[in-house]
Amino acid sequence: MEDFWKEAFPVGTEWDQYDKVYEIEWDFSNLDEAFDEGGALHNKRVYLFGCTEPQLVHWKGKDKVVHVPAVVAVLSPFAPSDKLGIKSVQMETEMIVPMREMKMDWIPYIPDDSRGTSLRRYRSDIFTLKCIQRRAGLRQMKQERVKKFEYCLPYIFLPHMQEQEEVDTVVSIMYPFEGENPPPPLLADYDWEFDEYEEFTDNLIKEESLPEAEKAKFIEFVKKEVKEAKLKAKQEREERKKAIEDMGEERREALKNLKFLKFYPIKSEDTPDISEFKASYINRYYGKAHEVL
Repeated sequence: MEDFWKEAFPVGTEWDQYDKVYEIEWDFSNLDEAFDEGGALHNKRVYLFGCTEPQLVHWKGKDKVVHVPAVVAVLSPFAPSDKLGIKSVQMETEMIVPMREMKMDWIPYIPDDSRGTSLRRYRSDIFTLKCIQRRAGLRQMKQERVKKFEYCLPYIFLPHMQEQEEVDTVVSIMYPFEGENPPPPLLADYDWEFDEYEEFTDNLIKEESLPEAEKAKFIEFVKKEVKEAKLKAKQEREERKKAIEDMGEERREALKNLKFLKFYPIKSEDTPDISEFKASYINRYYGKAHEVL
């Protein structure tokens, strides 16, 4: 299983950085050994996906930004999810889409000595997340579509994490001014849990970010934004609750007992030392790994 880590597509990596990830001969022998007898993944049903984490490392006498690869192993009796989450700073809302919309899917791993075997006939307990998007085809794609690949995150719906999720009480305000030559919109964050409309607005007036004459209009604008945010939060909470109820007790328990292992490359003479950058955090959906190796 040499270079097995390369079987797992590094989800969310910029296309122009993709080849650079593999320019370094990273040593993932720890992942390979995990499948051996006595290893953490031996005789387990495992789903693997990759990711990269840009880090500034000192290597070969100079500082350099390197996309450090990591592989997440999900020990699960079933595919953890067939969806991806897509979210960027520029996007107002989060998108949850089927993996196949982004040309990705869980594919059974077939060892080299069994590559002639039909997928239907070969029984595998190891699945890797693959992307079949040809990079040559990116040139014909709209930039917005290309960027979607870079904003993708493997998605999973974990009931116990959903139940613990706190409501974001901060509303981003973008207040437009009117007139022939209006100034740029006023940008501010209003926290409905801690801020008061009058005090919040008076502070903006003191800072000369908001004219006194706009006070009443601004307060009404903020109240409308907050009302919409609260309604959206309530709808999302009800949707999560229904999804959990519809899931069934058996699947809920199975999802609760999933185990996530995160593998980093081990130190070698030919690679940078990234041991200080190891982190248990996977992404906003998976949360943290139970073990980092």
